[in-house]
Amino acid sequence: MTTRTKSPQLDVDGPAVDPEQLRRATLASSVGSALEYYDFYIYGLASALIFGPLFFSPLGESGAVIASFATYGVGFAARPFGGVVFGYIGDRFGRKMVLILTIGLMGMASFAIGLLPTFEQAGMIGAVMLVALRILQGLGAGAEQAGATTLISEVAPRRRRGFFAALPFVGIQLGTLLGAGTFALMALADKAVLQGWLWRVPFLASVILIVIAVFIRLRLKETPVFQELEKHKAVVKNPVGQIWKHSKKNVLIGIGLRMGENGNSSIYSALLVSFISLPAGIFPGDKFIGPTGLLIAAGCAAIMVVTFGALSDRFGRVPVYRYGALFQAVIALPAFYLVTLGNVTLVWVVMVVGIALGVQSMLGPQCALLPELFGSQHRFTGVALSRELSAVLAGGFAPMIGVALLAATNHSWLVPALYSLILASISFATTFFTPETNGRDLVLVEDAS
Repeated sequence: MTTRTKSPQLDVDGPAVDPEQLRRATLASSVGSALEYYDFYIYGLASALIFGPLFFSPLGESGAVIASFATYGVGFAARPFGGVVFGYIGDRFGRKMVLILTIGLMGMASFAIGLLPTFEQAGMIGAVMLVALRILQGLGAGAEQAGATTLISEVAPRRRRGFFAALPFVGIQLGTLLGAGTFALMALADKAVLQGWLWRVPFLASVILIVIAVFIRLRLKETPVFQELEKHKAVVKNPVGQIWKHSKKNVLIGIGLRMGENGNSSIYSALLVSFISLPAGIFPGDKFIGPTGLLIAAGCAAIMVVTFGALSDRFGRVPVYRYGALFQAVIALPAFYLVTLGNVTLVWVVMVVGIALGVQSMLGPQCALLPELFGSQHRFTGVALSRELSAVLAGGFAPMIGVALLAATNHSWLVPALYSLILASISFATTFFTPETNGRDLVLVEDAS
């Protein structure tokens, strides 16, 4: 039987804040986030632009893209399982160990994708191996962001937790810049070269980020919060059971909050790229406009995610999140209508506004809000489940469902627009059930309520 004993208060605003540990934690989390989202974007863009003809050519043009996006979604389906497994390890044995395991698993799977045989070389064997490696990617990614947010939130000073918790997510934008920038350059290459060997380079290059991230993470210390739990013998043996018994409501809140943020991230970064580049799209066959737009949007988002995180320190997590979700919902219809006008600049403006303002206005406060929702004994597991269950429901299959709906509606712009609107509205409604967590003591074993 699990006991829920209160551990003593830890003054995270005072001497317990170790500047060196804070610096290392921020750097370690940022590099991991960069690798995850580098993988995320090169896989998403490859699914939209390359994987279809390489691995699924017998299915025809539209069928190949749908199958390609299905493998993209499979990785998200695996993430909750990774969240449970690595969340358990993080709450039972410490945050640092998980961050080393996840980065290695995720990175090596990406590297191996660059070595796969295509359909022309090995038939469907390549497609099967692609799915298997995507599952491994998903298992590792299932706890990567949960680990980053938990680590930095438990190390950061309480009154500036929103700002510091958002800093590692600059790594997301750096990963996006690397991924989108790589594909923008590759789009300039001859199609035969791109589909022959050049597509492999971004995946093989991920090994550089792996080595850097593992080196940094090996030098980390455990968080003060987990040290307190160990000191007072308050580490629980079954954090998953704790979640099931005490935290179902907050997990549901976390999922609802993430629907608008994670779903719209996939819609603006993957589905929109397909919408404009498919044969029936605005710029048929184009492989440059989408990645270039993501490149611009990621540069702006790197600034805005920290800005919105800092605003949540001043005005509260919930108000910033609520107005961010409302903004994302309001712009949905006009944004995707503007894309149909066929103006490249307008497409890029839509990407910047949707990603840098809409998505980041929710992600900024979310970085600290999710860890603050859960008690210290099962925080890692709670954050991982909230993030990854929502990733399956909102982000993972959004491109596949969207492309299928586009095919069924003669490529109507209302498909991505209404999809974006619905997901943002779910997050907006969820904020009215979300407790304000700004300034919460993260040593408390009780959930926020």
